[in-house]
Amino acid sequence: MAVRAAARVAVAPEGVRPWIADAVRAGGGTLVAPADRSDANVLVWADPLNVGELEDLLGAGDSSVQWVQLPYAGVELFADVITRNDQLVWTCAKGVYAEPVAEHALTLLLAGLRGLGSYGRAAAWSEPQGTNLLGAKVVIVGGGGITVSLLRLLEPFGADVTVVRRHPGSEGTHADLLAATRQVDVSELDVALEDAVGVVLALALTPETEGIIGADQLAQMSDHGWIVNVARGRHIVTADLVAALEAGAIGGAGLDVTDPEPLPEGHPLWSMPNCIITPHVGNTPEMAVPLLAARITENVRRWNASAPLLGLVDASLGY
Repeated sequence: MAVRAAARVAVAPEGVRPWIADAVRAGGGTLVAPADRSDANVLVWADPLNVGELEDLLGAGDSSVQWVQLPYAGVELFADVITRNDQLVWTCAKGVYAEPVAEHALTLLLAGLRGLGSYGRAAAWSEPQGTNLLGAKVVIVGGGGITVSLLRLLEPFGADVTVVRRHPGSEGTHADLLAATRQVDVSELDVALEDAVGVVLALALTPETEGIIGADQLAQMSDHGWIVNVARGRHIVTADLVAALEAGAIGGAGLDVTDPEPLPEGHPLWSMPNCIITPHVGNTPEMAVPLLAARITENVRRWNASAPLLGLVDASLGY
């Protein structure tokens, strides 16, 4: 393995998330100013939305950056700049936030199946409702860290869990996915969804996965089943979801992400008793800071040791 030059790290833009500097130092990295990018071989990009400035920084002829660390697990906002700079090593926060997001997914699923959405809106004693998660048919779409964590959380419920993922038989994937009852290819999604009581979306947003859940897929679910989305809002065709909820075609939806996002005031989803919405808080800043800091520290250590980095982004796959 080739020996790398020790990490000389620029944290940019300047003044954003200063705690990242401590994480870099803890990993043995040397901090340099973003203006001195000719002396930086590592860039930690700390602003998840300012893509244009990142591309300008990398496009400068005096940039010596070899590796870029991004702060989010999802990299769809950066897809174009990653593709145009695929000679660089790119890492993201893939897997970093799996535990809190999986916990939130389970919270939404249980709350939905147990009727907490309508109970929480009630102003008077109401009729009993609720569906067991125990032994229920559950489908998780996605095969990453959130799914691994959620499978562990689901074990006490004895659920019949199908994981739908891009390459169910590929080598080198999470051994913990073996906790699922079965794994199937994404081409079998509609079949997997038949009579599902719980459906959880925990996959990356790519052109292929945008709108992966529409009217046809919702129609496959149990009429008392709940769909939970902790991934990206654009995975679901919102108009189709609204129609299914209005018709009572499914039990309900637990949404931590929406399309559009933020969800505008007055949108039909806000007033539906069979819809529970949280404002993209599956992973709060208080949860994220120590988790992302630990990942940055570990990756800087790995860079200095010429070891494989965590959270590598595949430019060709978009995640």
